[in-house]
Amino acid sequence: MKAVVSKSVMKKSEKYTIGYLVSSKELMNRAGMAVSRSYNFNGKVLVICGDGNNAGDGYSLALHLNEKNISVTIGLVNGKFSLNGKVYFEMCKKNKIPIYMVENIDFSKFDILVDAIYGCEFKGILPKKEAQIVKMINNSQKKVISIDINSGLDADSGLTLECVHSDLTVAIGCYKFGHFLNMAKDCMKDLKCVDIGIPIIGEKLFLMENDDFKDVLKDRLEYSHKGSYGLVGIMGGSLEYSGSVKLANMSLSALKAGAGVARLIIPRSIAPGVLPYLLESTLMPVPDEYGKMVYDKKSLEIALDKVTALLVGIGWGESREYQLILKYILENYEIPLVLDADGINTLSKMNLDILKDTKCKVILTPHVKEFSRLSGYTPEEILNNPVELAQVFADKYKVILLLKGTTTIVTDGFKTELVNRGCAGMATAGSGDVLSGIIAGLCGFNEPSVDMVSCGAYINGLAGEMASAGNDISMVSSDTINYIGKAITSMK
Repeated sequence: MKAVVSKSVMKKSEKYTIGYLVSSKELMNRAGMAVSRSYNFNGKVLVICGDGNNAGDGYSLALHLNEKNISVTIGLVNGKFSLNGKVYFEMCKKNKIPIYMVENIDFSKFDILVDAIYGCEFKGILPKKEAQIVKMINNSQKKVISIDINSGLDADSGLTLECVHSDLTVAIGCYKFGHFLNMAKDCMKDLKCVDIGIPIIGEKLFLMENDDFKDVLKDRLEYSHKGSYGLVGIMGGSLEYSGSVKLANMSLSALKAGAGVARLIIPRSIAPGVLPYLLESTLMPVPDEYGKMVYDKKSLEIALDKVTALLVGIGWGESREYQLILKYILENYEIPLVLDADGINTLSKMNLDILKDTKCKVILTPHVKEFSRLSGYTPEEILNNPVELAQVFADKYKVILLLKGTTTIVTDGFKTELVNRGCAGMATAGSGDVLSGIIAGLCGFNEPSVDMVSCGAYINGLAGEMASAGNDISMVSSDTINYIGKAITSMK
């Protein structure tokens, strides 16, 4: 796993480093040197510099490239400088590195453009001149390297109206939230982090990697049986949203994630349509009216008998009866409970304080709009501050929250992890259902934890990448299921 921090934590860490460990001038030198070593610079290089410390890193980079006899030119956006930036700018002049105002430079004469216009402090809308320069960079068809973060991209939210699109972004010191959240993946083809000796002071998130889940995906004993790995119940479906194949896929994804037995709990009226799609899973029809489950305590007791983990909500639709069903489960069962889709929408209509007293270990898996209904935050507020709002909610209601996005956030309010796996092809019906099935399957033989839920998100994203094989357009959710086994194998 790798550390990921907010802008404020990075600023505090840099202040500590400069105050106690190394001069700000030397830190800028280290940044330029690290960037120079992070990419195979060749041909003619243009370093485009703004007026802050990010520009200073650009001047430092230019000096290091010049020392390697690489042809480098500096393009000034406005001719203003930070204190240390001015020092390195003067050194560039002394070393006779060509320097011009950027509007007087023909980008077509260069092979590589380096973006050192703005660093992590940027927020808001690019000024008119800078916006025009960003357009010129993006239209240049040259290799583009961004120092620390793409100019115009918010380093906390990963949101932008307009920013540099890079072939490589070199994060300085530590990854930031904005390298992964929201629009970030669409702005940078490759990303790497360079260590320049800044110890992190403050809260860190963790970007999960392939080998971080050994404790969740433990080797199994030969002396075991299906009961050793849990009976996972999957409760969902309605006549309106029968989704027979979808429901069967959920139970199959739970089994492929390792559950011993998957029991599909569905309205009795849709059972004939679902049954032909079930091979390994078992079926438990329950009473319904007009194709929607009704609250029947006796039937629920039978359906949930011996269940060791439960997933609720896929394809439920809306019904007042669902609040009674969910209330009964929350008050009477001491099992991992995964709520997704209409399970979350049902919960959002209830008094959420029930979560504080439930015997269940609750895992919520909303996308932004579902989290908005649940939390009361607007979608815009969530997109602009997803980490903190997820943490606050999870802590308040004592749940594990998985907030879906281009990078998934998993938190219990104290420990927070990011899962940066998946592909655009997974933006298709049923992908979230597969994820929920995987998480429920893992709950069958693991104690619920942030690590376990992150593991489910990682398996889902990695399997989706394998399934895509470069073709995001033609993917369907069942393709992801077919690669769950290969994903797990690569993680063990």
